[in-house]
Amino acid sequence: MKVERTSLSGVSIITPEVHTDDRGSFRESWQRSRYGDAGLPTEWWQDNVSISRRGVLRGLHFQHPNPQGKLVTVLRGEILDVAVDVRAGSPDFGRFVTATLSGENGRQLWVPEGFAHGFQVLSEEAIVHYKVTRPYDPAADRTIAWDDPAIGIEWRGAKPILSRKDAAGRRLGEFAPDELPAYRPER
Repeated sequence: MKVERTSLSGVSIITPEVHTDDRGSFRESWQRSRYGDAGLPTEWWQDNVSISRRGVLRGLHFQHPNPQGKLVTVLRGEILDVAVDVRAGSPDFGRFVTATLSGENGRQLWVPEGFAHGFQVLSEEAIVHYKVTRPYDPAADRTIAWDDPAIGIEWRGAKPILSRKDAAGRRLGEFAPDELPAYRPER
C-alpha cells in the first residue's frame, strides 16, 4: 500500500497493492492495522455506495457539527474526486485537491473531518464506495456551490447533472464562521 500525502494537510491518496492474474484482480480496500499504521482511521460508522451516470456531480458536502471523514473508493467506472478545506481559520481554507479514482487504478482518497467532498462521474457509470467516520446527520448537512469561483475547481465536461440540493449550494464565503468546522493545528 502506498500513501501519498497531498498539498492539504491530512488529505491522502492511497493506492492499495493489486494482485492480478488470469482470473482478474484482488486488492484490500481497508485493513485495520495497515491503514492505522499509515495514520488513517481504524473506526468507522457506516459504509455507503452511490451509483451515478456520466456527468453527475455530487457535492460539495460536509457536516457541521458532527463532521465525517470519508475514505472514497471507486468500484467501477471513473470519477474526479475533490476535497476542499472548509475549516474556519485554516491556512488552507478554501483550497482543494483533486484525484482521479477508478475501479481500474484502485486509488482511494482520504477526506478528513473538516473538509468538503464532491465528485464528478467521468465514465458511463460509476459505483462509488465510501466509509465514513460518523453517521449522516441531516441537521448538520451543508452544501457548498460546486462552481464557487472563490474555490475555482476545474470540473471536466459540459454542465453537470445536479441534485436539487447541490444546485442550491451556497458559496463558501456565505457561511458564517460558526457554520464551519474550526481549524485545530496538529500538536
